[in-house]
Amino acid sequence: MSHYGSQSMIAPLQSVLVRRPDASFGAADPARWHYTARPYLPLAQQEHDAFVNTLLGHGVEVVYHDAPLPDHADAIFVHDPALITDRGAVILRMGKPLRAGEEEAMALTLQRLGVPILSRLHGAATAEGGDLLWLDERTLCVGLGFRTNPAGFDQLGEALAGSGVELVPVQLPYFEGPEACLHLMSLISLVDRDLAVVYRPLLPVPFYQLLQARGVELIDVSDEEFATMGTNVLALAPRLCLLLEHNHATRRALEAAGCRVVTYRGDEMSLKAEGGPTCLTRPVLRG
Repeated sequence: MSHYGSQSMIAPLQSVLVRRPDASFGAADPARWHYTARPYLPLAQQEHDAFVNTLLGHGVEVVYHDAPLPDHADAIFVHDPALITDRGAVILRMGKPLRAGEEEAMALTLQRLGVPILSRLHGAATAEGGDLLWLDERTLCVGLGFRTNPAGFDQLGEALAGSGVELVPVQLPYFEGPEACLHLMSLISLVDRDLAVVYRPLLPVPFYQLLQARGVELIDVSDEEFATMGTNVLALAPRLCLLLEHNHATRRALEAAGCRVVTYRGDEMSLKAEGGPTCLTRPVLRG
């Protein structure tokens, strides 16, 4: 891989990392990992293979992150351990203790691909990729909650100093507490520069006002489809969206807004494990 840079949520997706569900995922204890049920590994792998084929079918280069990670069920959610910038990768530090160790495994894969390591979070700092939303190429919104803390925000600012990127803190709600997975991108997915899918009841008011000031039109996800990750939409390009297949109302709303929507089946790898299409992918190159 000769190119990298992904300071966007919506520019055409060119290269992406994924991780196929392995024995650790299949052995996941639902209570320990906060899953709704234990995944059935053969079906999860079939779902993932079909998901990858969908990406390939839209011209995306797919690279497997296969560094050994025993007893790391959440490692299939490759979005979280790193942030890719135009200057290289920032290796994050997971806020969920069970995910510790994913960071350096991701760093090894990125180095193998020729992506330079710009910085590593350290000490008490935590940040996960699901809390890091590029509103545009120079504005990074950072969700502050149970997974990303103020020290993580500060170290991200240090890593991006001199790059022209502004960091915007977004205070996240308590919702279901520290064991649940509530990232900033649990509440919003950008699908174009001026269009986002949101769960409005949990949007922090200052963040909502920022979206309004930027002229971002909001597509509301219902309570029912928020529970099935209707807000978790991967933009393959502006207004070309990849969405979990169960979210029919969200799909219709996206199509009414002029989007083309592709769906995937994720009963085992997504719905049981709290991770949608953005979580399953770490964009390495967009543009």
